[in-house]
Amino acid sequence: MIHESVTVGLGDRSYDIVVGTGLVRAAGDLIAPFLQRPRTFIVTDENVAALHLDTLREALDTTGIESGVHVLPAGEKTKSFAHLEGLIGAMLDARLERRDKVIALGGGVIGDLTGFAASILRRGIGFIQVPTTLLSQVDSSVGGKTGINTRHGKNLVGTFHQPSLVLADTGVLDTLPRRELGAGYAEVLKYGLIRDVAFFDWLEQHGADVMDGDADARAYAIATSCRAKALVVAADEFETGDRALLNLGHTFGHALEAETGYSDRLLHGEGVAIGMVLAFELSARLGLCDRQAPGLIRSHLRRLGLPASPGDIPGTTMDAQTLIAHMAQDKKVKDGRITFVLARGIGDAFLTSDVESGAVEDMLNDALQAA
Repeated sequence: MIHESVTVGLGDRSYDIVVGTGLVRAAGDLIAPFLQRPRTFIVTDENVAALHLDTLREALDTTGIESGVHVLPAGEKTKSFAHLEGLIGAMLDARLERRDKVIALGGGVIGDLTGFAASILRRGIGFIQVPTTLLSQVDSSVGGKTGINTRHGKNLVGTFHQPSLVLADTGVLDTLPRRELGAGYAEVLKYGLIRDVAFFDWLEQHGADVMDGDADARAYAIATSCRAKALVVAADEFETGDRALLNLGHTFGHALEAETGYSDRLLHGEGVAIGMVLAFELSARLGLCDRQAPGLIRSHLRRLGLPASPGDIPGTTMDAQTLIAHMAQDKKVKDGRITFVLARGIGDAFLTSDVESGAVEDMLNDALQAA
């Protein structure tokens, strides 16, 4: 088992992100030091359970750790009040105590829902993330954001609740469908676009290696992404400032997800990919960055098989005003103004609320008409 650790520095709540292969098989030894008694509770979904649940339970059992299990339906619609209530009921039925730890085995949906349930059960119990998608390994499992979706929008109900440990097993990515892998790759690319042009240049050379299963390339991309996020989270845990930079592409992406009904027509990472192109397109139109930047990012995404414009979303008719209405529900709205993550160039993102709605509408109209 080859691995490296990235520390999220939050004082006495600091924790490690362990990146490497074979971590699920070694989970018993890695998780045991965090348990005050030899029992835990695993939350997963039907797809992940079929692939990895037995391996995790055997690893825990070998170390003498008893594990209960709650299996949920797969998909974004699981992040709901109904499934939250069912999960909390199952956790209470299992007589979990405040000193216990819950394990989230799955992608971002399972991590977000499990973390939220853990944060409110008995006024807060600990949890451990075992992310099984590229997206969750580089983004949602790190930083303590938890939550569910409502009819008003995505992740509008939730808490900040940091995990005790993150085990990012790169080996489990071999079981991912390529489309899911691509959705995660968008979040990897995000870190290069925000603050690290050298990482973007590396991805230009090695992005195909990450997508095609090169173990070293994947480990490097994941560890680099996690280090970038760890630094931002340590400096701004509750997103009062620069942490919001990590939402590059998300304001547009969440609006596109809402308009597609959080369905499999558009995965979260695919929405982010399109949203990042739109953010750079808006930046270019406002004279903030070079006109070539949006095209460079669009070409990079398409070369790797990812969607890069609203027209790449199948079976969807949208209009700019409806998308802007979705964006108005964004968590970063202040005094009725949408906060955008824009850029002066690749690797130089910044936050601003000083964007006229007309400029956004014009850009979106052109992007939608080009579909």
